[in-house]
Amino acid sequence: MTDAVENAVYDVVVIGAGPVGENVADRTRAAGLSTAVVERELVGGECSYWACMPSKALLRPVVARADARKVPGLSAAVQGPLDTAAVLAHRDEYASYWKDDGQVAWLEGIGADVYRGQGRLTGTKEVSVTGPDGSEHRLTARHAVAVCTGSRAVVPALPGVADARPWTSREATSAKEVPGRLVIVGGGVVGVEMATVWQALGAQVTMLIRGKGLLPKMEPFAGELVAEALTEAGADVRTGVSATSVRRAGPDGPVTVELDNGERIETDEILFATGRAPRTDDLGLETVDLKPGSWLEVDDSCRVEGSNWLYAVGDVNHRALLTHQGKYQARIAGAAIAARAQGAPPATGRWGAHAATADHAAVPQVVFTDPEAASVGLTLAAAERAGHRVRAVDHDLAAVAGSGLYADGYRGRARMIVDLDREIVLGVTFVGPGIGELLHSATVAVAGEVPIDRLWHAVPAYPTISEVWLRLLEAYRG
Repeated sequence: MTDAVENAVYDVVVIGAGPVGENVADRTRAAGLSTAVVERELVGGECSYWACMPSKALLRPVVARADARKVPGLSAAVQGPLDTAAVLAHRDEYASYWKDDGQVAWLEGIGADVYRGQGRLTGTKEVSVTGPDGSEHRLTARHAVAVCTGSRAVVPALPGVADARPWTSREATSAKEVPGRLVIVGGGVVGVEMATVWQALGAQVTMLIRGKGLLPKMEPFAGELVAEALTEAGADVRTGVSATSVRRAGPDGPVTVELDNGERIETDEILFATGRAPRTDDLGLETVDLKPGSWLEVDDSCRVEGSNWLYAVGDVNHRALLTHQGKYQARIAGAAIAARAQGAPPATGRWGAHAATADHAAVPQVVFTDPEAASVGLTLAAAERAGHRVRAVDHDLAAVAGSGLYADGYRGRARMIVDLDREIVLGVTFVGPGIGELLHSATVAVAGEVPIDRLWHAVPAYPTISEVWLRLLEAYRG
């Protein structure tokens, strides 16, 4: 431990070196601005080690087997169990074995300086970094500080929960063994993806959903189709029920979950997939008149409201808690920081170079279950709440030639939300095997505000699942 305090000045200081912070640094360095990046855990962040990458590595063999079982001539060869050890080893590889050497090398390769430790604001454009060894650095930013610290899983304060040592998304994506029984509380993206993985790997999964169904932020049919498939796979999906207490018997004993209907369930592990909170509680926000632990409200350039130097990018601003959307915000914010540093007026109008307009109008998301669920833009309910005059157009994905070739017994559905006044697409939802790669066509249509009359000339290749676009347009035009 050293008592010396080192001081350094940079154009930009980034707190948090997940994908969002990395992308802010990449854009500011590309603009010639000196940049420091501060990280208290692993460079690469939640996505690289405990979320996107390990979860999708776990899901890929599960979904591939499910698809193969529906292909004539192949199905008989893939009826056996998954090789659990190989699946987990594949996951470990994609999580880089929880080592960040490659990510650090990349940041240093673009000319950013990496500081290990807890970064805290200490005043306007000032950041202190307390290193793991107790060393102290004081960083001053000439132009901007970007908070990119992400979010953490929320575990409800139920009786007994602390001693029960529940799983969150981190434990669910990094577990070394398959639990015999797993209770999952919550029916959002984390809940359904982890139910898909662990049920397929041999766990007996029980899902406890407080609301009416799964994937509540998507069109209702998305959650219905995913719930149907999970039930067929052997999971017990219960809606309209809540956990009221949990208790683990001894250090390694089973967990007893008490429900609000008086029932008790015994399980080996319990996963709470019940939302996220911002990682801003130990950030020194009080030194700049902001509330510790709060989400940070920003404008479309991701600059914190009321500030001319502080930016909040990614999950911490609560606009769209998705890695790809945070990276998009980072590209916008990095460019806006550079423009302002150079004295140029930023282009912050709708769809401008320095405005994260897609956060409002065109957020894409894929849920990697079996079947996959994907959406972009507004659902029918959201469009109606926003006051748009709209029409929902639906089509059975199984009625498209490409889906029949993809899998026997294909089940899926597509919905297009059309703004009747502007005749553009406001939202699209697909549910079915193999539709994740179909989503970007919908994202282009929504973000580009492509008129329906022009989409009519975008001819889908035959026989592909993307022919559903033609069927939706035919249904709309009549």
